[in-house]
Amino acid sequence: MGLKVAVVGATGMVGHEVLNILEERLFPAEEVIALASRNSLGREVSYGDKTLKCKDLAQYDFAGTDIAIFAAGGDVSAEYAPKAAKAGCIVIDNSSKFRLDPDVPLIVPEVNADAVEGFRKRNIIANPNCSTAQLVVALAPLHKQAKIKRVVVSTYQSVSGAGKEAADELFTQTKGIFVNDEPTPVNFTKQIAFNVIPHIDVFMDDGSTKEEFKMVAETKKILDPKIKLTATAVRVPVFVGHSEAVNIEFEDEISDDDARDILRESPGCLVIDKREDGGYMTPVECAGDFATFISRIRVDPTVENGLNIWVVSDNLRKGAALNAVQIAELLVNRGLVG
Repeated sequence: MGLKVAVVGATGMVGHEVLNILEERLFPAEEVIALASRNSLGREVSYGDKTLKCKDLAQYDFAGTDIAIFAAGGDVSAEYAPKAAKAGCIVIDNSSKFRLDPDVPLIVPEVNADAVEGFRKRNIIANPNCSTAQLVVALAPLHKQAKIKRVVVSTYQSVSGAGKEAADELFTQTKGIFVNDEPTPVNFTKQIAFNVIPHIDVFMDDGSTKEEFKMVAETKKILDPKIKLTATAVRVPVFVGHSEAVNIEFEDEISDDDARDILRESPGCLVIDKREDGGYMTPVECAGDFATFISRIRVDPTVENGLNIWVVSDNLRKGAALNAVQIAELLVNRGLVG
């Protein structure tokens, strides 16, 4: 099957990863179109051993395009995703614009693949927030086994989640500190080099941030609206890879050995959990990998039926680009496109 696939935001970090993953996973695309803003018209991006020249998104006609993967932010998605969908193209959107729309399925293929059928209402499928994606991959099989009541999660999110300019800021500040340059925050509210910032996205009236709200609302939509979840989202001076410390309270009894066995057999999960020095995953090791890694699985004795786990994943891949391509693969495998 030869499909025509457009990648919107092809010059960005996520768009770049989408192109890499389409090629790595041998997605059945006969033609791949790189789209970006007019400022990037003619700019070259890599797709395997090929080079694509970016076309102007504003001038592109989506008629005849089978799938468009949007990786260019909420404002771009708000303007162009409905146009693409109206032209008959199935949109897979990485922004937060459509995630909580009741007529748009929010999909993590390992967790709620059957919900993809709902795309027909709007011709749009939403990709979850990067921190939500890896969280629900780890939670879903445990929820199926013992039913989750409550989750407390603290995130340690890399700067690449805020885009290339944010990653450049970490590099510049780190280099500058060694030569006594005063770090000047631009993309972050405080110095990010050698620091952690408990603030991602805008503050809301209840004191939480929008990033934390997204994790709560999206987990409920994807997994189970009855799950109680509270989150604290923290930006850390890591280039790629989000980490999460997750405390889970279950309705039914579940041991750490049970959880370890369940997660080892679950799609998308890779358990690295040896109770010894280095017997766990860190962001440096997960970068460039497809899996959601789970370590430090242990009983929480302070609550009935409680567990702690440590979850690490490449946020540019499973948190964004990989999940989008997996959704596209799901459409192909179910005969929903082409």
